Amino acid sequence: MELLRFIMHYGMHFLVPGIIAYVFFKKNWKKVWFIFILTMLVDLDHLVASPIFDASRCSINYHPLHSYYAIFFYFLLLLPSKTRIIAISLLFHMFTDFMDCFWL
Repeated sequence: MELLRFIMHYGMHFLVPGIIAYVFFKKNWKKVWFIFILTMLVDLDHLVASPIFDASRCSINYHPLHSYYAIFFYFLLLLPSKTRIIAISLLFHMFTDFMDCFWL
């Protein structure tokens, strides 16, 4: 079960964004996929947690950049067109981490 969770989680963090980028942003899919990967930097907030990694912990509303306040801000980033891809990337990241919470 842990292997399936691992595959699902990291597949949604790396492979699915590539598919999304290719399907919806064909012209610039590599750039969009790179942006998706760059938004993984929000996971740096795990470094302030103790322990840094806990497989039985849900990231949503535990880490600062995964908080409900941060997620609300990510929704606001959808409004300006210049930040829309970043917002989609961050929100998809939060969705992926939220889905991971159901394995607990």
